[in-house]
This record gives sequence, structure tokens and C-alpha cells, in this order.
Amino acid sequence: MQYRIDKVSGNKLSVLGFGCMRFPGIFGRIDLPKTEEMIMRSIERGVNYFDTAWVYPGSEEVLGAILEKNHVRDKVYIASKLPLVMIKKSGDKPVDFDKYFNQSLKQLKTDYIDYYLLHMLTDPEQWQKLKSWGLAEWIIQKKKSGQIKQIGFSFHGSGNDFFKILDDYNWECCLIQYNYSDENYQAGVRGLRAAAARMPVMIMEPLLGGKLATGLPKDVVKIFHKANAGLSPAGWALNWIWNQEEVTLLLSGMSAMEQLEENLSLADSASAGMSGDTEKAVYAKVIEAVNRACKIRCTGCNYCMPCPAGVNIPGCFAAYNSVYSMGYVEGMKQFVTSTGFTSQKGSGPGLCIKCGKCESHCPQKIPIMKELVTVKRRMEPFFIKFIGFCARAFFGNKRKKMR
Repeated sequence: MQYRIDKVSGNKLSVLGFGCMRFPGIFGRIDLPKTEEMIMRSIERGVNYFDTAWVYPGSEEVLGAILEKNHVRDKVYIASKLPLVMIKKSGDKPVDFDKYFNQSLKQLKTDYIDYYLLHMLTDPEQWQKLKSWGLAEWIIQKKKSGQIKQIGFSFHGSGNDFFKILDDYNWECCLIQYNYSDENYQAGVRGLRAAAARMPVMIMEPLLGGKLATGLPKDVVKIFHKANAGLSPAGWALNWIWNQEEVTLLLSGMSAMEQLEENLSLADSASAGMSGDTEKAVYAKVIEAVNRACKIRCTGCNYCMPCPAGVNIPGCFAAYNSVYSMGYVEGMKQFVTSTGFTSQKGSGPGLCIKCGKCESHCPQKIPIMKELVTVKRRMEPFFIKFIGFCARAFFGNKRKKMR
């Protein structure tokens, strides 16, 4: 395992961080034995940074239980997050920041958090409002007590807003989205370099929700394979990030042991400046091809869910993108399976009631309501609707006979 130094605290951080939003699951719940096996294997191989959040269902509890059971809390750094979407101001009452922070401590079975982030800071206005509610004073109090070691923020906004937030406080770490297809997106490379001059910078979505690993168009995969048949698309994506000295570590949301083992192997040789002109030329070709194929830049983070009307928003977008990257038949297969095509109601884009709740939660700032109209037009033409009607009628009768 390679390590890079946190210039604020001097902590020696593994270049591979374990993102805890996508633990292996079973029947809709986190698979504790598999997750424990993966976490302990990662620690054994040198991973020492684990990133979770209050809003990741069950994640803090599972991570805390595993670290306590195996007596390894002191061997790792925990990053968790204050859920800003849950913070509300009621009249003259002080905002209860402790409510969520104390829950995180309890769930993580610890009395301090190494890296505590304001989750999903999007613009300076939001930050100013939080300060007016006493957040800055609360941070000082928590740092003084030792319950927060380093304070930071995860960012999901425009590049210009990133710099305004960055310059307005003495931050000690930050988390930004960054990958080879998003070099100038959100904080971008400019934001990375500016922040890295002051603090450790952690990277989320290095694989764009897995799309840069398993969801690439066939012609893109061929470009990578031709350049180096022994390196997977995921390896190319992670190496692109590790190649940059400004990056402290990247987070990988690993949900299978095979993914972990591959990433551990890659992290053993990860170094700044590892890519030469040949590799950079490969990335340039790939980026051009990816940008042609990807229509909606959804990462599948599920912050937009659940939809009040029952639309499977990430599923709709993934299927729509697959039509262009994998072909119409493959895209329609995904659409049928991810939108309950044969169920009585389904979860397709036509159910959207334009309430706007999804857009207020989307880190990527996707105009979701508008894009769902586009998806509906492409994926639900009249003949597809007719097939769906017939399928629902057929399977409906089948279900009645089974009762």
C-alpha cells in the first residue's frame, strides 16, 4: 500500500480509501459477514481511511460494529458527515447540530471522528446560512473537545462557488468528485490544485458510480485493452487519479472481494507521475469516446431517491445511457428490468409528477424532470407502451391464478 501525507495533521493516509456507501448487500440489507471480511482484509493490506455518512443506511452502524469487534479502531481514520439536508431552523431555537453528530458517534462506537465533513455543501449561500445558525462556533467547540480532529466539506456545486467556500474558512480537508471524464466538472482540476495547496483532498466517484469500470462503450474498452491488455478499465481510471500529486487519496465503493483485491493490487504501485505521454494519449482517446456516448451524467448515487411518485430515476437514466453506449436492445433490456415493466404500476419516467424534490437533492445538479421527459420520449414510444400494457395484462392474470 502506498501512502500520502496529510499536510494539516501529518497523518499518513492510504492512497486507497474505503468508501462505505456500497457495502455488499443481501435482501436489501448490508451483508455483515461479507462486509466484515472485506474491511478486515483491507486493513490487513494497509487501508486506513474509511469514509461513511449519517445518510448511508446502516453504514455507520456496520462499520462501527466491525471496528469494535476486531479492536482496530485505533488503526484507522474514520470520516463521516453532517447531513446538511436534514438540518432545519425552527424559530428562535438553536439548531441541534449535536443530534446528528452524537448519533454518528454512537453508531460508529467511537468518541471522536478523525475527518468530519459537512455533507453536500453546494454554494456560498448555504454555507453563510449555516454560519448564521452557529455552525462555526459549534465546530470550534467540537474541535476543542477533541471529538472532531479535522473539519472539512464534501462539495457538489459549481467551480466558482467552490473557490468562494474554500476561501471563507480555515478548512482542514475536502472531498470532491473527480475522474478522467469529469476533469473540469464541479471543483475540477483547478479546485483540486487550489485546495491541495492547503489541505488533504479526497476524491469521490473515481469510477463515476461504476460506469468507468463496467459501463463503458465497447469501443472504449477496446482502446484500453489495445494499450494494455493486463490493466482493466477500472485500473486505468484509478491510475489517472493517483497519477496526480495533488490527490491525497481516492475512495472506492467496493462491494465485492474481487473489486477490493484488484484495487489493493493497484494501490501497491500507485504513484504521482506514473503515467507518461503514451498513457495520456490513451486517456485523450477514451475521453472523446465517453463524451460521445454518455447523455445524462448520473452517477447512481441515489440521493434523488425515493421518488414520491415511484420513478426509478437512476435506473431510467442508466438504461437511457446504455442505449447509446451498449446499443438499443441492451438499453431496453435494462429499462424493462429496472422500471418494473410488467408490474401493475411500474417505475418508469412517465410517472413523474414534477414535484422537484429529486432536483433539490441531486449532487450533480441534473435537471432531472426535464431529462425524464427525454427518457420517456426515447424509451417509451407508443409501441413499447403497448407491449408493456399487454405484458402487465398477461402477468396480472398469471398472478391472480397464483393467489
